[in-house]
Amino acid sequence: MAMDPITQEILLDWFVDLETPEGLRAELIEGELVVTPVPDGHHEHCIGLIVEQVLVHSRTRMQFAGTKGLVLNGDGDPRNRVIPDGTFAPRASRLFRGADPWMPCDGVAMVLEVTSTKPRADRETKRRCYARGSIPLHLLVDRGDSAITLFSTPERGDYREHLTRPLGKPLTLPAPFAFELETVDFL
Repeated sequence: MAMDPITQEILLDWFVDLETPEGLRAELIEGELVVTPVPDGHHEHCIGLIVEQVLVHSRTRMQFAGTKGLVLNGDGDPRNRVIPDGTFAPRASRLFRGADPWMPCDGVAMVLEVTSTKPRADRETKRRCYARGSIPLHLLVDRGDSAITLFSTPERGDYREHLTRPLGKPLTLPAPFAFELETVDFL
């Protein structure tokens, strides 16, 4: 839905000033307010396993942020403010140092999502947002489908390529990571 600039500004001001109750996370995705509860243990288990492998095996040293707000306005629409389950950036870039709570996504190497209570947002809506923000890689652990998918090559509002493996099978992460991500412990 198209909004005039004044309505967009009012929406953004309201969202930025929103005080989310403890235990909830608020995101503005394609102009829609999405509030999610604290994730369960299996959700965090999958994230922890990925972070551990990236920090140990990645060819490029990486930094990780678990609750970094990203402004995804590659399409000129400032209504996309998303908090990925994980954000990776090359350590040498020092991308997170001094960053605002809601930072631009330039320099982000990969975002990570693990499906939760709103799997459609994780599977579809956020994927499109990340592609519009030109984030090179988007890794999705789909607990409902017992699969892991790597989306790459963002183009025209979506990812042009994707590779899906069942959980339990390795998934090769390309440069700058350049290693095989093991998923057997995700089950």
